[in-house]
Amino acid sequence: MIQKIISFSMMVLGTMFMSSMAAGAGDLLDLARLIPGRTYAQNALWIENPLTARFHNSRQVVVAEAEGPGVITMIHFAMPEALKLNRDVLIRMYWDGEETPSVDCPLVDFFCDPAGTREEVNTAFVNKRRGFNAYFPMPFRKSARIELEYDGPMEPGEALWKSMPCYSYVMIRTDPAIPEDTGYFHALWRQEGLLLGKRDYLALEASGPGKFVGWNVTVRRPGRTGYPVDENAKFYIDGEEIPAVELQGIEDAFGFSWGFPPSESQFPYTGYYPFLKGAMMYRFFSPDAISFAHSLKVMVGFGDHEHPMFRAEYSKPGNELQLSSTVYWYQKEPHAPFPPMLSAGERQPAPENPLWPGEEKLPSPEELQSRGVKLYMLCGRPGKEVIYQESGFDATVKQGYAWDGFTPPVYHCRADNTELVIDLTVPKGAAGRLRVYAVDADFFQGGRKQEIWAGKTSLGVLDSFQEGKWLEAVVSSNETQDGILTLRVKNLRDESNAVISIIEWREQ
Repeated sequence: MIQKIISFSMMVLGTMFMSSMAAGAGDLLDLARLIPGRTYAQNALWIENPLTARFHNSRQVVVAEAEGPGVITMIHFAMPEALKLNRDVLIRMYWDGEETPSVDCPLVDFFCDPAGTREEVNTAFVNKRRGFNAYFPMPFRKSARIELEYDGPMEPGEALWKSMPCYSYVMIRTDPAIPEDTGYFHALWRQEGLLLGKRDYLALEASGPGKFVGWNVTVRRPGRTGYPVDENAKFYIDGEEIPAVELQGIEDAFGFSWGFPPSESQFPYTGYYPFLKGAMMYRFFSPDAISFAHSLKVMVGFGDHEHPMFRAEYSKPGNELQLSSTVYWYQKEPHAPFPPMLSAGERQPAPENPLWPGEEKLPSPEELQSRGVKLYMLCGRPGKEVIYQESGFDATVKQGYAWDGFTPPVYHCRADNTELVIDLTVPKGAAGRLRVYAVDADFFQGGRKQEIWAGKTSLGVLDSFQEGKWLEAVVSSNETQDGILTLRVKNLRDESNAVISIIEWREQ
């Protein structure tokens, strides 16, 4: 009897497994179906195509134009001769004679390649390697038009043609009729710099019945390596004030955890790779698309119950983030008006400026000299740490890593979990005044506690120094006979770390 029950259970489980496989197979099962319709391709951009379909005499090229009903099943763009593109060229798509596009996006971002920084992209719906390919089904009832528009600084001609995609084809299948419940494909790109602690980033605001199927997002603090990974992905459906879907932690929203991994990962539906000094991530919602009957708002921001430190820190000027996004969805027309597309220059990523969109104010050599400064080091500052040194003076980090994620004005430090060690090079037998500045700006792990030593002399213990503190000591010539003074910062709280931000050597 027991054996029969086991056999019956296995049969039921097997049937359920095969049914779920069949339900998920979708297109694979459709391969065997003999369906009506005719497949054809439209070519553009290459020398075999008419001048009207190339960038030789126009900044705007129609790469495909078809009458319906039908479905675009695949789009291909070959890389230009230089094998590199940026956001200067846009892809736009129009369905059924509409005057405004349903797809409005930099070409590279459409293919999960923000700003054209990638050599390879490999997802279930788009990929790139010496060419771009997209596999979203794009149905239309009356007509379809796909355009590329270049709005960068070059004029039409041979040079522009060589800089743009050199060939394209669009695969189209005719269809007797498009079912009433079929939506039109949409994609929209946005980019914004903002203080995320004050307001959320808006990726999409759609109206009408539809279905959200995926997006790619970049997050960065221009010029700095640190960026928060505790933002939430929020989906407000049909006017709800509380998001129906809120994925807590941006890394979790795209399939990762405890921050993003140090190396890139490309899976069919989720993925991550470094983007400049920040992160780029993508997720496609094919199995769990988010449907909406009237409206959908997609945002990125801190959760209502997130640690207040995040909202406070990212509300302060100097902690602006730059986010960009490409959102993919289907809906019935008409769609809500898209925001105006940024100009080609505004679409480029912000420059690597640590205090973007402001400027970093460094003391001038004249100002330092007037104070008798011989050595001035901004510990952990990107690019250059020792910004002033007179002959015979230098600094070498022997132990400790750089961090540039504090709130300005002092946004940088050197840190170590046990002991931070920096060798100061001075002229042999030099006497002077050593000044050291440390700040516990992020109250790391409940706050830091540390002791600072210059050679064999303790400058003192720092505790509760969220506002920053200076410590100083007079250094005699006896302590610098070998031309080296070792500065050590000992961590006195195991769960935290030791930090130092500014080192200054002055003449006595």
